[in-house]
Amino acid sequence: MMPTSLCGSCAVVAPPVGRRVGLDRRDVLPDGTLEGWVHSTETFGIADGPGIRYVLFLSGCPLRCMYCHNPDTWRRHEGRPTPVAEVLGDIGAYRSFIGKGPGGVTLSGGEPLVQPNFCKAILRGCKEMGLHTALDTSGYLGKMADDELLNDVDLVLLDIKAGNEQVYQKVTGAKLEPTLRFAERLANMGKPVWLRYVLVPGVTDNLDDIAAVATFAAGLGNVERVDVLPFHKMGEHKWRDRGLDYSLEDVKPPSELVLGQARAVFRVAGLTLV
Repeated sequence: MMPTSLCGSCAVVAPPVGRRVGLDRRDVLPDGTLEGWVHSTETFGIADGPGIRYVLFLSGCPLRCMYCHNPDTWRRHEGRPTPVAEVLGDIGAYRSFIGKGPGGVTLSGGEPLVQPNFCKAILRGCKEMGLHTALDTSGYLGKMADDELLNDVDLVLLDIKAGNEQVYQKVTGAKLEPTLRFAERLANMGKPVWLRYVLVPGVTDNLDDIAAVATFAAGLGNVERVDVLPFHKMGEHKWRDRGLDYSLEDVKPPSELVLGQARAVFRVAGLTLV
């Protein structure tokens, strides 16, 4: 069960009004072909799951994380409309390469679950090619992923961005509860999870808050590893280019000492770090 220090009194909420999710008539072409909105691809990914991976970055995200390094993925229709068959054809061209060892395909974003039907079709095609699949998600739209979609996911890369409701809302502009409920659902399914936690000095580095995340994660039983990721400002220029206010302009990456303290909290909870 989730510790009360992590959930507080927050309630499950629907995706924010005005940020469209799921399938609409513009996702289906006149011939019935399903298409999605693709931001970009990476064909030699080594940081988004095991082995060498084809990473599909989808457009659209309901969160507005203050440290986001891809604000150009926030709006779905700023991506390139792409038919499922085109994506699977491109993945297939790399099948012999990414299919070796633990490699495979990762759906990322943005937030891939903004486009659940497109994700489901891509994941099904990947499994038919015998490829390992991973879903990189905040979990906020976990309700959009039905069991059929998740059955074709071999690994979930889950971002829990804070262990305190108020901090989570400050960081993302959204509620924490949907992510926690999704994490518990994955645990009930026995779905392997790699947990990601971004350490931002002065924002997400409170050790008590980190301990709340660690305790929650340890209690799930399906978290295979934890990655404590240091905050960086690689995407700051994208904020400026889009006329957005980057509130972390004066924040520096965490020191090795601070990173070590955060990682120790997860280790004490019995979790494996890399």
